[in-house]
Amino acid sequence: MQPDPTFLLDKLNITIPPTGLYDAPDPAAFAPLVAPVPDAKRGECVFSHFRDWQAGKTVHLTKDNYGCGGAGGSLCGVQRTDRAGFIHFLAIDEGLKASEELMGRWIDARVNFAPAQGHVLIGPLNADQYEHLKTVTFWVKPDQLAALVLAAQYRNAPGDPEPTTAAFSSGCGQLVNFVDLSVPQAQIGSTDLAMRQWLPADVMAFTMTRPLFEQVCLFDEASYLNKPFLKRLKKSRGGAL
Repeated sequence: MQPDPTFLLDKLNITIPPTGLYDAPDPAAFAPLVAPVPDAKRGECVFSHFRDWQAGKTVHLTKDNYGCGGAGGSLCGVQRTDRAGFIHFLAIDEGLKASEELMGRWIDARVNFAPAQGHVLIGPLNADQYEHLKTVTFWVKPDQLAALVLAAQYRNAPGDPEPTTAAFSSGCGQLVNFVDLSVPQAQIGSTDLAMRQWLPADVMAFTMTRPLFEQVCLFDEASYLNKPFLKRLKKSRGGAL
């Protein structure tokens, strides 16, 4: 059963609905659906559907229709045939790494998601499909982001995996490319300059694995969400984050 994030959302004044990423066998269960519009030159960015998510629509990706090449590799398990050209584009044309050699090493070491069911679905949380949920993304402002970073470490003990990372990745890769999706962990996302044009200027992504999502949905009045630090912060912002 899908846990309820309402307490967390209300206490942090998060008004943009969270987005779930699913690996599911039946896309029809997520209707209404939208799909990337084919573009031979560049491919449509997953985040161009940000407003669709808020309107209750779910983006459907497959290995045959995934939008841009970044989403194909990061979300759909599509292997690029133009490795050298891709490395040159990222390292030289866009200047994202200091050298092509360094970019190539990152390409070879990165963890990519390969859907077991053949369908990647990104959109509003779907309680009926909870068993297929992989990650949950919260769309947040800076104060809310700070509070969620604290949420990720709330039950984290010394020796546990780092609760929050900020990996170098495509924006779509940051939605799911955790080393182990069974570990309670989060990722600060939307740090990909290529996709930020689709988001409000003051909004960042904070993506949780399902185990961490389950943990933060257990927060109650005893947690920091109802304590003086957060109350004073809200007061300084006029009553809400």
